[in-house]
Amino acid sequence: MTNVMIAYQGEPGAYSEIAALRIGEPKPFESFEEVFAAVENLEVAYAVIPIENSLGGSIHQNYDLLLQHPVTIVAETFVKVKHCLLGIHGSTIKDAHKVLSHPQALAQCRNLFTTHKNLKPEVAYDTAGSAKIIAAEKDPTKLAIASKRAGELYGLEILQDNLADEEWNITRFFCISHSESTEPLQLKAKLDTSHHKTSIAFTLPNEQGSLFKALATFAMREIDLTKIESRPFRKKAFEYLFYVDFIGHQHDPNIHNALNHLKEFATMVKVLGSYGVVAE
Repeated sequence: MTNVMIAYQGEPGAYSEIAALRIGEPKPFESFEEVFAAVENLEVAYAVIPIENSLGGSIHQNYDLLLQHPVTIVAETFVKVKHCLLGIHGSTIKDAHKVLSHPQALAQCRNLFTTHKNLKPEVAYDTAGSAKIIAAEKDPTKLAIASKRAGELYGLEILQDNLADEEWNITRFFCISHSESTEPLQLKAKLDTSHHKTSIAFTLPNEQGSLFKALATFAMREIDLTKIESRPFRKKAFEYLFYVDFIGHQHDPNIHNALNHLKEFATMVKVLGSYGVVAE
């Protein structure tokens, strides 16, 4: 089959590119806004966006963008984050002074800076972008934290691998398409739909017990919630959006009834998508 174009944010070698490679032909964009616009304008068939990290938590900007654009979630995939310390040929940890990377990657590798006091973190726009900068500047006193793939793409040496403070550093990605797309999802890798998951967002009236009522619509039907999170609602001060993931497909009778029940009293309910998981 012909590879479909998959938008992602970042430079080649970014963890988002690794996720995109599982689905089709990666196409890089500078910002998440541009990624969503590419899907909305049908420049690409799909996009991958990071939605949460096992250490850093949710990427709130992308949750907000899911509501602002006519997109739907069609799959999820999980990428193990394996940070490497990269430098040009001949550079050493001992003689280096600065380490560039995305702020989340820097935060996930605090032990490196505790152990090596000569190294100072410096924020860059992207993990792979920091590797690209190091390769271009050819300064042996500057290093980067990025993936092994980024190091290979930009001709850098791995000075240390497995940098993350915690072993279980995994990023969850959503694969999204235009809401009006009727094309069946075509993937390079197998899509496991044996256990569908559904993501929704909703707002509630500011009344006593409203959140209890919302959760009861799922509990009384024994629907397994896998995530719940609240976010400030941008359209009204001190009111909140709730994001919920649960096991099941939106068209399952049990799920369908729960969503209809929720819509009876919620001020807004949006189904973000029902999807399976793409394996490595």
